[in-house]
Amino acid sequence: MAYGFLDIAMTPSVRAAQRAMGSADMWTDVRTDRSFDRFTEAEAAFIAARDSFYMASTSETGWPYVQHRGGAPGFLRMIDDRTLAFADYRGNRQYISLGNLSADDRVALILMDYPRRRRMKIYAHAEVVALDADPELTAKVIDPRDKAKPERIFVLRLRAFDWNCPQHITPRYTDREVALAIQPLRDQLATLEAENAALRARIATQEGHHDD
Repeated sequence: MAYGFLDIAMTPSVRAAQRAMGSADMWTDVRTDRSFDRFTEAEAAFIAARDSFYMASTSETGWPYVQHRGGAPGFLRMIDDRTLAFADYRGNRQYISLGNLSADDRVALILMDYPRRRRMKIYAHAEVVALDADPELTAKVIDPRDKAKPERIFVLRLRAFDWNCPQHITPRYTDREVALAIQPLRDQLATLEAENAALRARIATQEGHHDD
């Protein structure tokens, strides 16, 4: 059976390490089809909820470079079941990822859902697309609310993806997630404060009548 992600990742040196550590049989006798070369609705929903990801590329020297990308939830768009895209906005202007991709278009992505301790890994080929080359694509990925200057579009052609186990993922929460989680408490507090204010006003009114 196919195991798309590991079919790429399991090089001879990786297999040698597995044999040395006694785990080779775990990964050479996979009996389920895990080709994972097309995104399903589950992956689409997961990707649409992400507000960041990590992307690794490799330079001509062989050194890897990992870059963090962030934006509003859903800034990494799923164009179809084998294609992702995102806008590349102007940053510190080092252009390391851009330069690396001109030499080797292969990238690896990790998408994290810290609160739910979920992690998705993606292998893809990256293509750099000019903003005016595909107006329809540009309209899909550019967020008009973003004040940063877009310079190009990165299009990612899926090779394979996989899901990681939740082990060692420490839950973390964004300001928005914390705000949503405590909103019921805020609502309850507001209700109690309103009730207290009404009660104090009623008591004050009753005391005023007694004074008369």
